[in-house]
Amino acid sequence: MIRVAIIKGADSVTIDGDGVLATDAGGKPIVLDLPVAVRSERGRILAGNSSSQLVRLAAGGLMRVNGKSYRGQIELSLQNNGKILVINELPLEQYLIGVITSEISSTWPMESIKTQAVIARTYAVAKRKERSRAFYHLESTVMDQAYEGSDEEDSRAVRGVIETEGEVLTYNGTVIQAFYHANSGGRTESSENVWGVALPYLKGVECQYGLTSTTSSWEQSVPLSKIESSLKAQKVYGLTDIKAGPRNNRGRLKTVQLETERGTITILATKFRMAVGSTVIRSTNFSVRVEGGTAYFSGSGYGHGVGLCQYGAKQRALDGFSYTEILSYYYPGTKLSKLSEF
Repeated sequence: MIRVAIIKGADSVTIDGDGVLATDAGGKPIVLDLPVAVRSERGRILAGNSSSQLVRLAAGGLMRVNGKSYRGQIELSLQNNGKILVINELPLEQYLIGVITSEISSTWPMESIKTQAVIARTYAVAKRKERSRAFYHLESTVMDQAYEGSDEEDSRAVRGVIETEGEVLTYNGTVIQAFYHANSGGRTESSENVWGVALPYLKGVECQYGLTSTTSSWEQSVPLSKIESSLKAQKVYGLTDIKAGPRNNRGRLKTVQLETERGTITILATKFRMAVGSTVIRSTNFSVRVEGGTAYFSGSGYGHGVGLCQYGAKQRALDGFSYTEILSYYYPGTKLSKLSEF
C-alpha cells in the first residue's frame, strides 16, 4: 500500500461516489448524504452530522474528491494549521497506473511506458521506506510524482504496469533513488551538482535523444520586479541586473549573480530556479540578459536533469530500444530486481 497526499491546506472538500462508507477516528459510522462538503471548523472536521478529528472513507468502486476519481481509501485529517489534509491510500500497482497517465502520455511507445512504470515504482518504494514514520509517503505533485487519480487511466498504462509488475531498480542490493525529469536538453545532470550527494548511478550521461523534443529549448521573459518579489526570502531588494555565473561539468549554471542597489548577491542556480518558479525557469542550463527592467532567459531542458530523461526515453523506445536497455543507460550499474526478493 502507498499513502499519497492529494490535497493539502483545504478549508473544505467535496466528497461523492457510490456506496461510500464513512467512519470517524474511533471507527464509528458517519451517515453522509452525498455529495457532501466536508469542512474544517474550530479544530474539527465536520462531515454530515458528525464532528471528528479524522474521517475515513471507503467504497466498492471509485470515490470522487473535488470532482476527481480515486481508487482505494480516502482519509481526511487536520493539519497543524487547522486546514484539511486528504490522503489517498491504495495498492502500489494501482497508484502507478495513475502516475503514468499524469507524468507522460499513454500514447507514447510501450517500452517508454514500461520504463516509466519501473522508475515510478522504484521512486515510490524508496520514498515509502524513507518516510515510513510519516503520515504519508508521497506528494501528488512534481515535488514527488504527478498523480491525478484514476480519471485518465487507460489500457496502455495498465499494460505497462502489469508487464513490469513488482520490478524496481537496485544498486548493490538496495532500491535506488530513481530521480527523473522531463527533458535533459542534451545531457543529464550529476546528482552532486543538484543536491550535493554523489550517487554512482546518477553521474549524468549524454542524451542527444532529448533534443528531438520541442521541450528541449525554451525562452522566457520575466519583469525584474516579479523576480525580486520571488526572492524576498533571500533578502533581495532593488534588483537591477542578473548575470549567469560559472557552469559545472555538465554545462549547467552553478550560481547566478544578482545585481542590486545594495550590492551583488550570489545565489545557487538551483535555488534561484525554484524561487522564481520551476515552470518559469525550466532548467539551470540557461543564459540571461536584462533590458528595460525585464529579464530575458533562453535555456535548454526541463527539470533538474538528474536520472532518466522522459523525452529521451520516448525517442529511444521509438528507435527500438527495450525498457531494460533504456533503464540501464540512464541508471548505469543498476540491476532490475523484483520486490519479492526483498
